[in-house]
Amino acid sequence: MKHKKSKAKPKPGSGEKRARPKLLRLSEEMERWSALLGSEVATWPGVKTKSMFGFLSYYRGKQIFAGLPKSKAMHSPNSIIFKFERVSKALATALHRDPRIAISEMGGAGWQCFELASDSDLRDALGWLDRAYRAAA
Repeated sequence: MKHKKSKAKPKPGSGEKRARPKLLRLSEEMERWSALLGSEVATWPGVKTKSMFGFLSYYRGKQIFAGLPKSKAMHSPNSIIFKFERVSKALATALHRDPRIAISEMGGAGWQCFELASDSDLRDALGWLDRAYRAAA
């Protein structure tokens, strides 16, 4: 699978509006996967949740680090999102090496989408969520 990049953001002050991402209906499998991932992430120290746009958003303190779909998905019917404010060279390399990740238009900073295809992807999804959680410290 090729990495997909989101369209470029409009330049600040250009008067252009950024297109809102299209939200997709979840697959039944994704509802189950999201619940499994969410039940684990919710146990991590300092994590709070908030419903937002069909997602359950996960915060560490005041910083959002992930969104697990409740009723809508962003990239595909089987995807989760997580966020990095800053990306080291090593993290950027890891993001680019994982074909299940759609890289953000900022080269890794910002929101990433991770595509799940089977139960075997849950462990890696949890690993990426953990990385985003740790980065939100």
